[in-house]
Amino acid sequence: MVTNGLTLLSLDWRTLRMNKLPGAYLDHDLFDLGALPRASNDYLGFLFSVREKFGLDDVAYAGMNPINGSIFGHVTYGDAWKTHYVQMGLHRIDPTLLKARRSIAPVDWSRLERDDDFRKVFNDASDFGISDQGLTIPVRGPFGDVGGLSVTSSLSRPEWNKLKANVIVGLQSVAVHMHDMVIRSDSLSNLLKTPNLSQREVEVLQWISAGKAQQDIADILTISYRTVEVHLRSARHKLYALTTAQAVGRAIAMGLIYPG
Repeated sequence: MVTNGLTLLSLDWRTLRMNKLPGAYLDHDLFDLGALPRASNDYLGFLFSVREKFGLDDVAYAGMNPINGSIFGHVTYGDAWKTHYVQMGLHRIDPTLLKARRSIAPVDWSRLERDDDFRKVFNDASDFGISDQGLTIPVRGPFGDVGGLSVTSSLSRPEWNKLKANVIVGLQSVAVHMHDMVIRSDSLSNLLKTPNLSQREVEVLQWISAGKAQQDIADILTISYRTVEVHLRSARHKLYALTTAQAVGRAIAMGLIYPG
């Protein structure tokens, strides 16, 4: 669905802080690019201008990190709905989001199956004054990147059908333009460059940083010595490190673990 005028697949507005991206990155799978360092306010302003120009209720852009599948975006929805959407984990069942991921053509919400997930998302949305009438336009890039522009409208059905026919071509251009702007941004580049370490890999590196030997770590985590080595090897690969010491140093520098 759309949280801020975009597909609600987007953001963890509650916990993401500008100086704590790596930690939030580990714990959450939604990111508000507007909360990141050097994020441009032009994105949200652009979406508001699109909303006004096309006579829409809300407009939202959402994209997916091609490396780890986390979702990010900008939306024009109100803070109350954004918070509710994130707290309830609605991005995991949102049919407008899931359908758009698999489609190359615009997704008209009126054609979505009215199943339990649809009713859950849109019944909740209705409580926040958000219509179940909308459209999501998927965008795919050359690097495996996927995005989508979602719009909502509370016009009557005939009026919405007329508006939709008049604006769909323009919205497709808007969707591509917005996606390209975000993909080129420093904010997204930082997300894409942040290794997606598993929780166990982080734990193993943290214990290495604290000076523990691999057998000690195996005992602490109640796993085998070989499993510790597997996690270390995977962490080194994800961090582009030749040695465990390099991996620990890079993880500390990126804020993924703390100095021992």
